[in-house]
Amino acid sequence: MAVYGLHASHEQVHPARLLDAVRRAEAAGFGAAMCSDHFAPWTSAQGESGFAWSWLGAALQATSLGFGVVTAPGQRYHPAITAQAMATLSAMYPGRLWAALGTGEASNEHITGEVWPRKDVRSARLRESVDVIRALFAGEEVSHDGLVTVDRARLWTLPETPPKLYGAAVSVETARWCAEWADGLITVNAPVEHLRSMVDAYRDAGGRGQLALQVHLSWAPSEDEALAVAHEQWRGNVFPPPVCWDLLPAHFDEIAKFVTPDQVRASVNVSADLGQHAAWLGEYADLGFELIQLHHVGTQQDAFIDAFGAKVLGQL
Repeated sequence: MAVYGLHASHEQVHPARLLDAVRRAEAAGFGAAMCSDHFAPWTSAQGESGFAWSWLGAALQATSLGFGVVTAPGQRYHPAITAQAMATLSAMYPGRLWAALGTGEASNEHITGEVWPRKDVRSARLRESVDVIRALFAGEEVSHDGLVTVDRARLWTLPETPPKLYGAAVSVETARWCAEWADGLITVNAPVEHLRSMVDAYRDAGGRGQLALQVHLSWAPSEDEALAVAHEQWRGNVFPPPVCWDLLPAHFDEIAKFVTPDQVRASVNVSADLGQHAAWLGEYADLGFELIQLHHVGTQQDAFIDAFGAKVLGQL
């Protein structure tokens, strides 16, 4: 049976309110949680961007849930710092943290002033970062010269069991590549046939571990309200790669002006019908996703958490 969790969107909600949301979600019956790790929101309408690693310590202390974080070592974070952050949290809260590692987006990574590399270079940099992080988790002293540079790094505080490193993918090709190194796979909701192809590609290439899915959704008491919330908050997030990788928030603000409400439905499960949401989620579980994280794309989380806790999780 799949576990259903809450996605905490730092780019949309103040961190104090997100902490309240995960507490509320646990009380409502959600079984897990995860969060984004942004330096900037996608669009100015979203308007927040708390620091994920500070927040995770508070969230792990405030609940008994397991937490994931989607992060991108290699530019904004040196991989040794990512490893240290994960190791410390895992030493304090054993078995409750995992990370999904991706190649990042310019909107967050450009702040270092370094060149934003092309995709193949970013993928190679991530692969080097994974090896650095795993070696540090193993207690090794690590030196490395490549797309990332490491000089005699060692983690002095280690958990008994290292946290799992998932691969973050939105394409079949990336899912297949993640199978080489990842402890699990995470992606976002998409048409069922595409998701099935990604699952098959990952498993056929020898991919191990859990399949996780982040589901963008919008629910409100009326269909019009649910669609209006999705359009106001998430219309800057409908663009496929490479657009979503390479633009800054000001650019997303401009191109989002031309996105219609109906176009948002391609990226967000929009419905006022809780039964429809349950059906969508059940279909994802039937594909083999074992951890399904629900991301209500509105900034107000309480009514969504209460409604899904009372009427959706029980059906699933």
